[in-house]
Amino acid sequence: MNEINDSTLYGEFLKGDNTAYDKLMLRYGDALTMYLKGFLYSWEDAEDLMIEAFARIMVRKPRIEEGLFKAYLYTTAHNLIARFYRKGKRRKVFSLEGFEEYSGETGLDPAERADDSNPYESVWDDEKKRIVRKCLERIGDDMREALWLFYFEEMSYKDIASIMNVSFKKIDNLLTRGRKRLKEELEKEGINDAY
Repeated sequence: MNEINDSTLYGEFLKGDNTAYDKLMLRYGDALTMYLKGFLYSWEDAEDLMIEAFARIMVRKPRIEEGLFKAYLYTTAHNLIARFYRKGKRRKVFSLEGFEEYSGETGLDPAERADDSNPYESVWDDEKKRIVRKCLERIGDDMREALWLFYFEEMSYKDIASIMNVSFKKIDNLLTRGRKRLKEELEKEGINDAY
């Protein structure tokens, strides 16, 4: 089955097809909420800002270049986070606290999730994920956000630079330094096969 690309869906929405916009929300809503939760203290705030990001685009109907809907959406969300913290005067910090709660990783026993694989491998995989999250928490906020957008959201350097409002070179530096710091932190935890 061919998946309709973002630009086509957004174009259909601009022509009056609200179901196309619903598809975009289904496509990006959960991932955007997870990204927002990295900055916020509650899932409710993250969900509210996710809805507000989509609502802003829906109401304003901006002209978005071909292939850049996701980057535009995340930039909108990033700007809403900045506004949220200006209003509340709290410092913006990208955190992975609560990741397990959202992703459902703690919901099932590892042996139940194993699907014919070795349950011990599943337990070890869960432990490695926990260690990676712990190590990510110990590196700088900007590096952590850049790594998240690159690896988990699969965004390009250009899109990340646009979202974080920094240069392409700065993203390259953040990712390079972030990978190095993450590797060092993982080695401290006894994981030497990270790269």
